Amino acid sequence: MCNVRRWWMPLPTSCASPFNSSIQIIMRTAQVTRNTLETQISVTLNLDGTGASRFNSGVPFLDHMMDQIARHGVMDIEIDAVGDLHIDAHHTVEDIGITLGQAFAKAIGDKKGVRRYGHAYVPLDEALSRVVLDLSGRPGLEYHVSYTRAAIGGFDVDLIHEFFQGFINHAGVTLHIDNLRGVNAHHQAETIFKAFGRALRMAVEADPRMGGVMPSTKGSL
Repeated sequence: MCNVRRWWMPLPTSCASPFNSSIQIIMRTAQVTRNTLETQISVTLNLDGTGASRFNSGVPFLDHMMDQIARHGVMDIEIDAVGDLHIDAHHTVEDIGITLGQAFAKAIGDKKGVRRYGHAYVPLDEALSRVVLDLSGRPGLEYHVSYTRAAIGGFDVDLIHEFFQGFINHAGVTLHIDNLRGVNAHHQAETIFKAFGRALRMAVEADPRMGGVMPSTKGSL
């Protein structure tokens, strides 16, 4: 189930912008529910929010990382999840990535007038990560992270890759993630999610010079 509000709409003459008299930014939101035999996931996303968040995934470390995306991406995210955690967190983490990606694809719409590209470097003490992304419509993940340990408080670090793979497959995003250095695995992961949020924020922002034009010579993304 998906509920979407679109972004661009005509401006009344009385409130026309001096920069562009034909468009107005409205909230880009989506709600997606995805149910399988392994998980039941509901995601609500507002790309033009304030960084508000609410998470109930049953995976505390993932909730902490989702909070980084919301806060640093300045987008509102709510996630409710019920998964087969009696087995492990794999299906829940992956399916949250998938559902968030679906919500993102619905909320971003046709991508007219956005910057399209985003990038960020984020440090946390000794750790430093770089994230670069393109709202290309073509899923692609380059993930180069060597964690210093296999688990963070019981959370399998391999699942971070699964989350991003699920996201990009359904969001249609090309994503490059590089952890450039780090000793503390928690710091490594946190810099990745913070940088992802900031890069995503940059990519979805309106580019006033584009004036609602598709940011591609192909005419679509």
